[in-house]
Amino acid sequence: MTKSFSRLLATSALIGATATANPAFAQDEGAQEETGVGTIIVTAQRRSEDIQDVPVSVTAVDSDTLAAVNASGADIRALSGRAPSLIVESSFGRTFPRFYIRGLGNTDFDFNASQPVSLVYDDVVLENPILKGFPVFDMQQVEVLRGPQGTLFGRNTPAGIVKFDTVEPSSNLEGYAQVSYGSFNNVNAEAAFNVPVGDVGALRLSGLVQRQDNWVDNVLPSGTTEDAFGGYTDIAFRAQLLLEPTDNFEILLTGQIRDLDGTARLFRANNFTRGQEGLNANFDRDTVSVDGQNAQSVTTQNLAARVTLDLGAVSVISVTSFWHGESSSVGDVDGGFGANFLPPNLTGPGQIPFTAETRDLIPGLDQFTQELRIASNGDGPLSYQGGIFFFSEDLSIRSDNFSTLGDPLNQPGGVNIVVSQFQQSDAFGLFGSFTYDLTEQLSISAGARYNDDSREFEVVRSADSQFPVFLQNPLGTVTREVSDDTITWDASITYAATDDVNLYARVARGYRAPSIQGRILFPPATATPLEDGVTVAGSETITSYETGIKSTFWDSRARVNLTGYIYDLNDAQLTAVGGNVNANRLVNADNVRGYGLELDAQLAPVDGLTFTAGLSYNHTEIQDAGLTTAACGGVRVDTFPDVSLCTITDPIVTPAAPFAAAIVSIDGNSLPQAPEWIANWTARYEFPVGDGDVYLLTDWYYRSRINFFLYESVEFQDASLLEGGARLGWDNGTFEVAAFVRNITDDESAVSGIDFNNLTAMVNEPRTYGVFAAVRF
Repeated sequence: MTKSFSRLLATSALIGATATANPAFAQDEGAQEETGVGTIIVTAQRRSEDIQDVPVSVTAVDSDTLAAVNASGADIRALSGRAPSLIVESSFGRTFPRFYIRGLGNTDFDFNASQPVSLVYDDVVLENPILKGFPVFDMQQVEVLRGPQGTLFGRNTPAGIVKFDTVEPSSNLEGYAQVSYGSFNNVNAEAAFNVPVGDVGALRLSGLVQRQDNWVDNVLPSGTTEDAFGGYTDIAFRAQLLLEPTDNFEILLTGQIRDLDGTARLFRANNFTRGQEGLNANFDRDTVSVDGQNAQSVTTQNLAARVTLDLGAVSVISVTSFWHGESSSVGDVDGGFGANFLPPNLTGPGQIPFTAETRDLIPGLDQFTQELRIASNGDGPLSYQGGIFFFSEDLSIRSDNFSTLGDPLNQPGGVNIVVSQFQQSDAFGLFGSFTYDLTEQLSISAGARYNDDSREFEVVRSADSQFPVFLQNPLGTVTREVSDDTITWDASITYAATDDVNLYARVARGYRAPSIQGRILFPPATATPLEDGVTVAGSETITSYETGIKSTFWDSRARVNLTGYIYDLNDAQLTAVGGNVNANRLVNADNVRGYGLELDAQLAPVDGLTFTAGLSYNHTEIQDAGLTTAACGGVRVDTFPDVSLCTITDPIVTPAAPFAAAIVSIDGNSLPQAPEWIANWTARYEFPVGDGDVYLLTDWYYRSRINFFLYESVEFQDASLLEGGARLGWDNGTFEVAAFVRNITDDESAVSGIDFNNLTAMVNEPRTYGVFAAVRF
């Protein structure tokens, strides 16, 4: 164990001792809800429990925070940093979110990318990236479960889970409608209507409409197109029918749709300067200069059924779900116009070595899942659950490369390379877990799951008949198959030191199934001429150890939950993005070591005033002495004397050459998109005015330095990000009006980059402001 982690555990113990020395006075639940921090109920172990009793590091994102961060039409990426150790980013915009917990994630931008953070939406896993972007609306709660969750939730959860639970139908006639209007003519409208259906059921209809005008100008030599990019229309709808024909039999039927049409991610050429950190003086949030296309669309549909039969001692639960999706996203990846082989006045901004414009499509995605679970009922010392799970996915992907040839008239070029991928994935799981109360103070939990995964993959690269083959020759059909089976498990012990202080320790083993990467428009820089560019990563396994304290004190006006953890990720699946070409390459690292701390706190010192805070420290380190990757792209010798596009700080194994990237060692590096520090905090104050309350809410999120890629350089990183919001409103339970502002300080931070062509940046969202109104009944 490292000295740094030993110091972290010592800090954990010190804070824990302090909390134990200040036990809370007993209060009934009603008083606690009214005057204190309240009780938070979570379903982290597939049953409803007080968050203080769950031996897992878990954060529940409350409704106030969700309402604040979604006010200006934000998508699911707005959850980034709203819980300790959680980061969300995307190089596709609203289409394709990438989640990271405790530094573990995946920067892969292919539509079949595997991620170590799983999304579970109403007990259904969402595997494909376009499903993970489903909008957040009419939501009861969002839970972030940190650490391996391989027993109850299965494969591809070595980092953790983000769990969404929607509001279910109830026997009451109720509903709400709310709308906000803000910057860039942004409209964010949400509504739900719940109505009883006789004496045996209820129907709930809910929907969301988000739209925004284009607001980013496109500046080209041929003239400026005002308000060319940045707009979107995103529509989602959910219908739920709850039927209870008898007291012990329940059926919940759900149908959901989403339709998104708008602007893809904006790439900004040469907004970094070689040898310097941070965005340069060329950066202007309101303008870009691109000569390629930019658009994206997503449509998804879902049908699901949950059937619950109460047999007395146990309940039998069946969850069946089918998702279908289609998507398209095209962008000018070089982030500029023209190319270096054209006259200087027809290329820019800065150096554009060659044009890069690609489109990725999902013509069809079908995902079917079935779970059958048995769960014990009753209040005895033993509780248990177990079941079987089946997953099947059919996925087709098409990637197109365009030959824009730096057209100064902004005419789209033709498709000259086409890559078609087909993937069939199947998974089977058999699981069981139990909790046993040894005494009134001491309980143990344990569980295990058998996982069996297989994947068949086929890819074809061809040239469009209207255009010559560009750099790459057509390939015949290339196939790969991978499969694996393994056991994942967890065990924990919980000790109630007092009525208000719980101590726990947990060890867990998680697993990510093997992956295949075949977006071979251009094979990776390390591929030889005889290789086809298709790469495979074997299964990764993680063993995680954590210990924590969960406490309430000060007459139930304060809550502090603290966790310390350490993990070993073996055969870690990593994605080498970019380098010398627009490609991904899968590799397995021998080991990734991680350790850190996570803190969740709430404080209600007086009636009407509440504070929340979250803090995490996450250290990650790649441990593989022989692991290398291509660094930033190699460019023409007359552009940069030493050839490399960026200032590499890693040991160079093979120097760069003209049009060939340097190969560098990444042993000892942190993982990409893995800041050491993440913090969030909120403050809310309210006081009576008339028949309601005036409230002021402010929320903030900070993350420390991140690297964008597996290798490290001066340019492709961001020192820090700090975003805050504020909301001032009046609410009487029936009517609410408010004004809000997001990114108050107009923080300008790079969140990712493109390294195979030039010094291209992707940036965070701008400051926005607006007004909000709601009615509830």
